[in-house]
Amino acid sequence: MRTALLQSSGRPGSVAENLKVLDAAAGRAAAAGAALLTAPEMFLTGYAIGDDIARLAEPADGDSADAIAELAARHGLAIAYGYPERDGGTVFNSAQLISATGDRLANHRKAHLFGGFERDHFTPGEQPVVQAELGGLTVGLMICYDVEFPEYVRAHALAGTDLLLVPTANMHPFQLVAESMIPVRAWENQMYVAYANRVGQEGEFEFFGLSALAGPDGVARARAGRGEELVLADVDPAFLASSREANPYLKDRRPGLYGSLV
Repeated sequence: MRTALLQSSGRPGSVAENLKVLDAAAGRAAAAGAALLTAPEMFLTGYAIGDDIARLAEPADGDSADAIAELAARHGLAIAYGYPERDGGTVFNSAQLISATGDRLANHRKAHLFGGFERDHFTPGEQPVVQAELGGLTVGLMICYDVEFPEYVRAHALAGTDLLLVPTANMHPFQLVAESMIPVRAWENQMYVAYANRVGQEGEFEFFGLSALAGPDGVARARAGRGEELVLADVDPAFLASSREANPYLKDRRPGLYGSLV
């Protein structure tokens, strides 16, 4: 399945403009044969927008979700994107996956909030594994800092996730995550990991880009630079199956020894 990663911060504070950016990227991705486009964390609204997070937050089935469903169906590809989700009086940092026919497939609420900024504006999610079936693959969702917790990614591996989508807003000086940790997560859990980052200066944060699709062999199939970019690479189910057969990590686990971790 050809997979596209949108590396962009759009226009922070403008939902309408970010929908236009997403629409244009979906058109380019579809023209290149992609079946899936992943956009960064909080792409719908911008990340470092302070109290506008609460003002712009929407329900998972809100107007923007409807707009993205329409453009996904129009371009004929699935779309995963980050946004602030309002559920009553609570706001979550969320990511939603919408199918190529415009159906809402999965919604993940970020479980591990990073730093005081996120803890001031969001409530952490509580669901460990969020998945959907897409193009014959089991696709999982998490957001940025979530992927830095090995237990959280391993839970996806044990639940059968083939492709883990990680909308991201990672900033200087944590380039190690994109450059080294993401390929290792893919290798140690025998899955593909799609890591779509923001880029450029936004408020107090400098997002470094380096979006990547890493394979189960620990090799990045595609790697963006540090500017606005759309990168594409293929997720190969046959290669994933052979890699899982050859790699013994999951088979050689001894869960009885790990009880102290929880």
